[in-house]
Amino acid sequence: MPQLAPIVLFTFNRISETRATVNALRKNFLAKESDLFIFSDGPKFLDDKKVAGVHNFIDTISGFKSVTIIKSSVNKGLASSIIEGVSEILKTYDSVIVLEDDLISSPNFLDFMNQALEFYRNNPMVFSISGYTMDLPGLKNNKKDYYLGYRASSWGWGTWADRWTKVDWDSNEFKPLSWKEKRNFRKGGNDLPRMLNNQLKKKIDSWAIRWVYHQFKIGGLTVFPKSSKILSVGFGDDATHTKKTRRFDTVLDNGKRIHFEFDDELILNPKLLKDFRNKFSIWSRIKDRIW
Repeated sequence: MPQLAPIVLFTFNRISETRATVNALRKNFLAKESDLFIFSDGPKFLDDKKVAGVHNFIDTISGFKSVTIIKSSVNKGLASSIIEGVSEILKTYDSVIVLEDDLISSPNFLDFMNQALEFYRNNPMVFSISGYTMDLPGLKNNKKDYYLGYRASSWGWGTWADRWTKVDWDSNEFKPLSWKEKRNFRKGGNDLPRMLNNQLKKKIDSWAIRWVYHQFKIGGLTVFPKSSKILSVGFGDDATHTKKTRRFDTVLDNGKRIHFEFDDELILNPKLLKDFRNKFSIWSRIKDRIW
């Protein structure tokens, strides 16, 4: 069996969500064979008891092949934490599986991720693997274990060192998009050009939009599972970057299957691309606000 990709978990100050994330991950079939690296961000205030509580909890984690904990004494923020943490791990490993502290995984999450990472290892057109998928109408008739999309996901994902290291994290290669480029970028969601513009103007500090933009620029694709291996619970009061929404509700896989099939030929499903794009449409957002 090929070497399993290490799991990299990022935590901050949400003890309940972190416990749930770790407990679900520990139930994965491949947990005991996987190395876990935990990057825990530092407090924004010196007496932050929530951060201290998370730091104390992660010291007790077991159930994996190994557990390595890296605690920050200063607050780096999510973007810097993920960019620096993933980059550090990929100096040693050639692939990685990444989670944040608010994601519940199905027992076969690591199976799907490792098999996809191994299958597409030498296909540069596949830029990332997602463990999460939205509940798309077209998936009911999808006979494959996966589908392809234009947009990278930040909810339980994986990639390879040779893809990650090519991203310009300093945004030096970013520039305002032309009308044609905006139209093509919107294939992954109408919100993407606006997010990119806010990143350029430093109104936001998002590692994800830089990741998505680079994938778009080189024409890369993301592999998504037919049934979601990830469920987000990150909509509480302590959530920094998420707001309550129903657009991304999904059904967590029962986790019974442990073998998945993929294809060398990269064929995009027009119906699923449309369903995916509709989740980010103005009408979809209006319905969310009404709800």
